[in-house]
Amino acid sequence: MKRLLAAFALLAALALPASASAAVHHPTGAFANFGECPLSKSTVFACLYSETTGGFVQTGKKTVPIKNPVVLQGGLELVGSETPFVPAEGGNTLTKVPQPVPGGLLGITAPTWWPSILRNLFNETINNGFTGVTATMELVGPAQVSARALVSGTGTAVSLPVRIKLGNPFLGNSCYIGSSSSPIRLNLTAGTTSPPPPNTPITGFGGNGTESEGGALSTITGQKLVDNAFAVPGANGCGGILFSWAVDPFVNEIVGIPSPAGTNTAVLEGKLQLGDPVAVKASE
Repeated sequence: MKRLLAAFALLAALALPASASAAVHHPTGAFANFGECPLSKSTVFACLYSETTGGFVQTGKKTVPIKNPVVLQGGLELVGSETPFVPAEGGNTLTKVPQPVPGGLLGITAPTWWPSILRNLFNETINNGFTGVTATMELVGPAQVSARALVSGTGTAVSLPVRIKLGNPFLGNSCYIGSSSSPIRLNLTAGTTSPPPPNTPITGFGGNGTESEGGALSTITGQKLVDNAFAVPGANGCGGILFSWAVDPFVNEIVGIPSPAGTNTAVLEGKLQLGDPVAVKASE
């Protein structure tokens, strides 16, 4: 497993948000985290469990710290010199974990141009104390992994098309920034970014690795994946079918979106575990 450490150090920062479901497999002991490893796929040579515990995502005028750990899990294939990511066997590839948005809707008033029914609904929601807003990042397409970029620390190591769900009683159940057809595309690197202005380059870190279980388990800590060259589209679906025409522009103004490339930043920090599929199976 030693050869895995350098190649996949950066994947530990990729813990991006799917709702909880029962594990497909039931490994135990040191391999307990690999319950969603795609063991039925014979070409998988490493089980992956990545947890993001820190960092932040800044879109437009809003910065959301990562307070609640989120997980990316699945496996890795070896295809030539590349290591494609294989989704979790049970479909729970990305844990959808809400992060509190600092400030929420506190101190924000309804626009005067809204119809009275919408203004009253907003004001009633605020008066009842429902000012908190959460942001949940969701994957809306396949992740792409470049082993070469992971090893060299140059170029895009991991590409993730995502959307962000905003949660609040007033905003409804379908308020998103980005969509499947117009996602936020994070091109994360362990190296140094090259963003358009006004952003300036930032640098990630590959992390530090250790091995246990006779080399069958690798743990990499202290990784940081970064991107500050991505664009963010506007909101959609906020306020439901009846009022999205009015609430979407309201959300756009609060968040400061759409925001072009070079005005947004993602820094994902965490740790990664890589397990030998044979050892994972044997632990069940």
